[in-house]
Amino acid sequence: MGDLKVSIKDESTTGLLSDHINLIMTHLDTELFQLKNEIIEMWKLVGLQLKKTHNALITFDKDLAREVMATEKRVNAMELKVDRDCENIFALFNPVAVDLRFVLAVLKINSNLERIGDIAEGLARLILIVENRFDAKLLEATRILIMYEEANKIVEDVLQAFENEETKIARGIFMRDEFLDEINSNCHVVLIDYITLNPDKIEQGLYILSAIRKLERVGDQCKNIAEEIIFYLEAKVLKHKGNTAK
Repeated sequence: MGDLKVSIKDESTTGLLSDHINLIMTHLDTELFQLKNEIIEMWKLVGLQLKKTHNALITFDKDLAREVMATEKRVNAMELKVDRDCENIFALFNPVAVDLRFVLAVLKINSNLERIGDIAEGLARLILIVENRFDAKLLEATRILIMYEEANKIVEDVLQAFENEETKIARGIFMRDEFLDEINSNCHVVLIDYITLNPDKIEQGLYILSAIRKLERVGDQCKNIAEEIIFYLEAKVLKHKGNTAK
């Protein structure tokens, strides 16, 4: 009878422990789901910020540029919220394996998105500083509008890679970032030719150069995000490796 009582007690304890573990896992899944929704919401807001600066550049809409600058405070608040939620998950649930990689990836992606938000604010600030609408010939020669369109699309596509957990899309970001790099690399030659022919537009040329530099950094941030998506899904670290490995 003594042995039977011990056996029953052990089974009861095991059952309670199993229920407790299942409860923790259920809470963790809920927290991870909410965290993913939070970072996606921030992602969409940052993407919208970048698109608004694109439209403001084309239409020379200073009010739209001011709206972008005002919304930057909301982006910063969302970044702090995601950081706190990641810290709470670490403290309360001690995630492992893919869950750990997911939270680590979100932490870094959160920082990358905040930087894209800063870039959008900087672009909006440029539009507010300039007195006159940008010369259409300057925009065409520097290919900044093409660069803007590609940057917007890259932000959207890397979000799709994250939402749908598609590493193939994430890997495609690396080559597309090189396209932005190419426009950035060639812009100074184009601007020298433009300013030589249009010495009265030196100020505009310098502002466009600054904008191109900022858009190039959007590509860099998206490339970093793509690396984190691959790390989360495949447990592969791509930082500090050449393009061949990527």
